[in-house]
Amino acid sequence: MKHSKRVLLGVAALAASTALILTGCSNSSSSDDTAASGEPTKVKLQLQWFAQAQFAGYYAALDQGYFKDEGLDVEIIEGGTDIVPQTVLADDQADYAIAWVPKALASREAGAGITDVAQIYQKSGTLQVSFADKGISTAADLKGKVVGNWGFGNEFELFAGMTKAGLDPAKDVTLAQQNFDMQGLLSGDIDAAQAMTYNEYAQVLETINPDTKKLYTPEDFSTINWNDEGTAMLQDAVWANTDRLESDKAYQETTVKFLKAVVKGWIYARDNPEDAATIVVGKGSQLGASHQLWQTNEVNKLIWPSPDGIGIINEDAWKQTVDVAMGAKNLEGSTVITTAPDDNAYTNEYIQKALDELKSDDLDVTGSSFAPITVTLKEGGK
Repeated sequence: MKHSKRVLLGVAALAASTALILTGCSNSSSSDDTAASGEPTKVKLQLQWFAQAQFAGYYAALDQGYFKDEGLDVEIIEGGTDIVPQTVLADDQADYAIAWVPKALASREAGAGITDVAQIYQKSGTLQVSFADKGISTAADLKGKVVGNWGFGNEFELFAGMTKAGLDPAKDVTLAQQNFDMQGLLSGDIDAAQAMTYNEYAQVLETINPDTKKLYTPEDFSTINWNDEGTAMLQDAVWANTDRLESDKAYQETTVKFLKAVVKGWIYARDNPEDAATIVVGKGSQLGASHQLWQTNEVNKLIWPSPDGIGIINEDAWKQTVDVAMGAKNLEGSTVITTAPDDNAYTNEYIQKALDELKSDDLDVTGSSFAPITVTLKEGGK
């Protein structure tokens, strides 16, 4: 299994980076100083990837002045392949960070003092995508196939799904290190490729089918959705500094204000997807306009409806994430985390306060009537 060992390098790199929790002076904003001066409170938000509509709500909140309305001067910092947002947060280089829950839990176990204060995505957006003629529609169908994944901790839903289906990832499939694109699938080197509903899946639908000379369609592909397979893990959440939440009243108040603006931003993206996509394009995204609109629409599907209110952490979904994180093993026998996280791992206190204040303004924080739009992709996502 030559390729499968390479997959683990990303996990090791993640573990190593999360262990480097610094104890030096903070470079993040001081809520006390700015509040006392009457100036807007400076806030740094660390994203986990480059500017794209995965973060449309945060960019909309900035563009529409929702942060400013709350007395906040927010700087959104892009992520990248070598940036671990939860580590940036734990190192006091940011005030809040966006990170997937299992990765953040691994960082917490390594010593990062961070707390999930708003679970924005209610569902996992991860898929395994294959050509329809491969006959792969469930995890059990992966047996004997070449299965791509990105590593870096992104593979655990896949591994858990295969294990649940009775497959041994080390023996029953051939694992292939996959780039963050779909070229391996399109070239035929990979039978089932990892993809996000809002990004890589769109990439194949933006590609010309050499047989028809037209864009591929969803009917040309089959997908495995880990929400359906029962091994989905919670993804994009807002994380805050645990120590500051416990000891800094100004930071507590800032957290509520920040979350109010974030919720309003995501409501804007829900109700104005075309405008939200345009905002993201204007922030310098390298992805095209139709791709960003697709991404906004698909991200909205992961958020809405939120029956308990956007950002509320559902106990059942949290438990499933923890169970998978503790039970799914990589090829070396390691799990995402070894013990269940403590009670400080998440709290609904601040998001609930934010929602209560917003509901008093008659804002729809559940999106019970949400309906996605129809997006027409263009070649290359232009």
